[in-house]
Amino acid sequence: MSDLRDKVKELADIAGLVPETLQVTCFEVLLRDYLASLSGGRPSPSKHKTSSEAAPLAATEAQEKTFEEAAQTQADVTLADLHVKARKFMEKYGISIGELNNLFYKEGTTIKPLYEDLKTTRMSEAQVRITLLQALGSALLNGEFTAQVEAVRVECRDRKALDSANFAANYKNNGSLFDFDKYDKDTKAVRLSEDGRKELAQLIKELQ
Repeated sequence: MSDLRDKVKELADIAGLVPETLQVTCFEVLLRDYLASLSGGRPSPSKHKTSSEAAPLAATEAQEKTFEEAAQTQADVTLADLHVKARKFMEKYGISIGELNNLFYKEGTTIKPLYEDLKTTRMSEAQVRITLLQALGSALLNGEFTAQVEAVRVECRDRKALDSANFAANYKNNGSLFDFDKYDKDTKAVRLSEDGRKELAQLIKELQ
């Protein structure tokens, strides 16, 4: 039992050498090979290798599987995927499905952002642009051009564009883009006004 415990620890250490997302799969492959060798089972090609040789092979196999699964689930967005309100927005402002696919992609039944560069270095403008694009992401699925304030804050932080001291002021200074009477600390979500949708359409064009 002590030998088995030591072996499991050794395999875990080897699996720890591969990228984190592949560690569990790598460990499972190594452990399965080792247990099969103890039971005298028919070895697979990897069983002829040492544990240190098998680790990269297991990582490669797991990575290939991950890529294959991603390729099967990721696809372009089609008009049929979009809420009718999103399609009307695109028609009104002359947004093509190709332009939309430059910014978003479909993974399973979810539409996710593809854009990286917001094409601004100003924190206040970045906050507004993140809000507009998150509202668009929401509208594509449910027709509501709304963005959750906390989600905007998180993305601003991730992009190192969070100006905490002026976060509320940035919304107030751009109040014409949103449908709220006033913005305060209790505001959980913001909805785009017609001016906000027009601004969003211009942003989509700019980010192409």
